[in-house]
Amino acid sequence: MNTTETTSINTEQQINVLSGWLMLPVVIILILGSPLLMGHGIISGIKAAGHPDWWQFIVGVLLLISGIITACGFFTLQPNEARVLILFGSYRGTVRQPGFHWGNPFYANGSGTGGGMGAHLAEMNEKLTAAKSGRPVAGSASAGRQPSRNKVSLRARTLNGERLKVNDKRGNPIEIAAIVIWRVQDTAQAFFDVDDYESYVATQSESALRHLASCYAYDNGEDKEITLRSGVEEVSLALRRELTDRLAKAGVTVEEARLTHLAYSPEIAQAMLRRQQAEAVIAARQKIVHGAVSMVDMALKELAEKQVVQLDDERKAAMVSNLMVVLCGESEVHPVVNTGTLYT
Repeated sequence: MNTTETTSINTEQQINVLSGWLMLPVVIILILGSPLLMGHGIISGIKAAGHPDWWQFIVGVLLLISGIITACGFFTLQPNEARVLILFGSYRGTVRQPGFHWGNPFYANGSGTGGGMGAHLAEMNEKLTAAKSGRPVAGSASAGRQPSRNKVSLRARTLNGERLKVNDKRGNPIEIAAIVIWRVQDTAQAFFDVDDYESYVATQSESALRHLASCYAYDNGEDKEITLRSGVEEVSLALRRELTDRLAKAGVTVEEARLTHLAYSPEIAQAMLRRQQAEAVIAARQKIVHGAVSMVDMALKELAEKQVVQLDDERKAAMVSNLMVVLCGESEVHPVVNTGTLYT
C-alpha cells in the first residue's frame, strides 16, 4: 500500500509577554535579597542555637538561583524585529512588539538566522572548498551575524543577484541579472518550514530568473510579442509573481523584482550587433520608401487636380523615377536642365 507523507505548514501566532520593566524589580529583589537572607540565617542561627539556620540559608540559595535564572528571560526587540519563542522543541508564538520584554527563561536561544546547524555546515564546507581552490570566499547571507536568541528581522532586504548566463526562448546565450526586495512575512514558516530561509530566497531567485529568461526572447519578437528588452515592466511583474509563488513556502513576501542587467553573451555580441544594425537600416529604408511613395502620389494628384500640366503615362513614369531618386538618395542630388523634349 502506497502512503504519501505530508509536511505540516506552520502558521505564525502572535503572543504577548510580560514587560521587562515589571520583572526587573523582582529580579533585583531576588538577587540582592537572597544573600541578605543567607547571611541573616547564619548570624541569627549562631546567636540563637550556636549553629547556622540551615533552612534560611537553603531558601536564600534557592532564591539566588531563581533570580539568576529569571534574569535570563529578559530580551529587547527593535522596530521591525520579532522573536520566535520555542519551549522544549514546541513553538509557543512570536513576539513582534518592540521594547524591553521578559519571557520564560527556558525559551530556546537560537542563532536567529533561521538556518540551524545545516546552514552552518554548508557555509563551512563552502569555505573549505574555496580555500582549497584558492578563490575568495563569497559573502553568505548570514555572514557576520551574531547569535540573537531566535530573533528575525522583519525589515525589507535586498538581494542583488549575480549575472547568470542562460539561453533565451530562441536559444541565444544571454547574460541576465536581477534585484529582489523581500521581507519575512510569517516567522513560523521562515523558521520551521525551510532549513535556511535566506539561502532559500537566494536559490529560488536564481532558479526563477533562469526560468523567466527561457520564457521570453531577448528581442525581435513577433507582432505584439513581449521580449526581455521591450517588455521590461511586464517581465518584472512576471518575475515578481513567480518569486511570490516560490517563496510563499518560506513565509517570505516579495515587494519588488526587477532586471538590473541584460545583454548578449560576449561570444555572440558582435554578430548580434551587426544583425541589429542591419535590421535598423532595413527599417529606416522601409520608412523612407513609404514616405517617398506618399509624396510622389501627392505630387501627381496635386498636378492633376490643379491642371498645372497634362502628363501621359511615360512622362509620369519619368517624373516618378526622378522624384524617387531625389527622395530616397543618400547623397545630394544635382539637377540637370533638359532643353529638349522627353522624346529627343
